[in-house]
Amino acid sequence: MAELTFKLTRDTVFKLFFVKYQDLLKNLVSQVLDIKMDDITKFNITNPRVTAKELGGKNCVLDILMEVNEKQVNLEVQAKDEKDYPARSLFYWARCYSNSLLEGDKNYNALPPTVAINIVAFDLFEDTKDFHSEFRALEVTRHTELTDKMSLHYFELKKLPEVTEKDAGNGLKLWMALFHAETDEEMARIAKIGGEVMEQAVMGYKNVIASKKFRNAERLRERARLDELAALHNARREERVKFVKNMQRIGISIADIAKAAEIPEAEVKKILES
Repeated sequence: MAELTFKLTRDTVFKLFFVKYQDLLKNLVSQVLDIKMDDITKFNITNPRVTAKELGGKNCVLDILMEVNEKQVNLEVQAKDEKDYPARSLFYWARCYSNSLLEGDKNYNALPPTVAINIVAFDLFEDTKDFHSEFRALEVTRHTELTDKMSLHYFELKKLPEVTEKDAGNGLKLWMALFHAETDEEMARIAKIGGEVMEQAVMGYKNVIASKKFRNAERLRERARLDELAALHNARREERVKFVKNMQRIGISIADIAKAAEIPEAEVKKILES
């Protein structure tokens, strides 16, 4: 099998793909929100640009923020489990929600319902085998909803059941299977099962990863990653130098410093001589 070099969960692929093919994005959102495409009368991406400055930032998040009818919808993919995703996703939801209130405006009832759609390539919740979870603000015993303005969806791709011919009409499952696909063969099978929409999605994905714009985006993201690693390495080295010199000042032997710092004695001597 031909393994995909870049999956749809790669943030650069994800952002460029859906900004370019907004009808496909609209289809995905309609599946998640469970509304018909024809019932979406307002659909607008409010952060469509992918700039060099953004791609070069180490904390860059390539999410997609949309206006969908009366709702505000934020869509994000996360491939790596950094053990903080629930808190992080809530922070981004809160930021989207609060940013929709104009400065000086105190009409909080005018804030639009804000929906966060999070697609993750790892197990997130231990208490369920379902691949889809939705969270709202509910009272803990009565389960009364505090407000309809808060909704967070999580799709755990590792829990997704295998797609079969029986899923031909299940657009949501087909989309998640496409995000989860790891080989060309898997993508081709999903396209065959899903029909026109999935065929367009697979073709669009291939066009994006073959584009110059994607190659440039990947180059900038890789440069940012290497810069971050270099900065981290330098920071650790500075801490090690400080530790070694402080230990030497209080009379600790070179051998004991080397053990404590978990570095060779020769490196300890080199630091002390510098």
